[in-house]
Amino acid sequence: MITATLVGALLGLLTAELPDDKKVQPEEMVLVPEYSEGIVFDHAGNAYISHGKVITRITPERKVSTWAETGAPNGHKILADGTHLVCDASQHAVLHLDANGKILGKASSECNGKKLRGPNDLCLDPRGGFYFTDPGDSGLKNPIGTVHYVDAAGKTYFVTGGLAYSNGIVLRPDGKTLLVAESQKNRVLEYEVLAPGRVGKMRVFVELPEKGEGQIDNQPDGMTLDQDGNLYVAHYGMKQVQVISPQGKVIRRYAGGTLTTSNVAFGGKQMDELYITGALGKEQGSKGALFRLKLEGVKGLRILPEKKP
Repeated sequence: MITATLVGALLGLLTAELPDDKKVQPEEMVLVPEYSEGIVFDHAGNAYISHGKVITRITPERKVSTWAETGAPNGHKILADGTHLVCDASQHAVLHLDANGKILGKASSECNGKKLRGPNDLCLDPRGGFYFTDPGDSGLKNPIGTVHYVDAAGKTYFVTGGLAYSNGIVLRPDGKTLLVAESQKNRVLEYEVLAPGRVGKMRVFVELPEKGEGQIDNQPDGMTLDQDGNLYVAHYGMKQVQVISPQGKVIRRYAGGTLTTSNVAFGGKQMDELYITGALGKEQGSKGALFRLKLEGVKGLRILPEKKP
């Protein structure tokens, strides 16, 4: 018979595998002129970060070059064929780019006859589609943030709305749970996926810590998962990455390097390095940066699809 005590002990062992948050320090990798977002890796290990009007590519040897200019790039994912999807608020669309940064067109620009306001972040669906958030001009006083789904045929569907700035978004690998950061309520929501693009009732997955001394805000932004199901949340204004267990408990609070911490992704040969974007200070007027946390013993969830032959 499995008792509550045994369950607690087992969860404790899982938590113990994560490095102590007091012993892990962020390492500065690259500085860019402005606030950065949208960290993602390709099959060759190149990193891509969005900042200002451009997307910068960083090789494993830390050679930095401008990869594309789109206007206001943000969330970014790479498909199995090597092409890229990039959310861009200035173009009110999710853009489709080739492997060299050339814009091929718009993967989504409207839903049910209405133009998108400003797509922010996205996650891939193993069925060939993807989900994305569109916070637009939403906030506490104007909760009109939405979530959308684009199927493999390219049609955009409305998934849910009424959010106070819908932001980071991840789909658990079994495809059954969608997690969405609701930034201005400082929480992460979860939805049961009933079918691709169709979800059940919203539930609060976790209420996040509030700002304290030396912190300027508390808004969850980009997110990613490890192989044990822990959720890593870039906590904007907190200079932290919050780690949330599958049960919805905050179990680690890692230093993020950037004050306006914006996005996170696992990389490295062993997938045990967490890369973090944002700005060193406030979003406006501060240099952007890419930091790295070495998390020995952790295995990040690989979200890059296998290459197509």
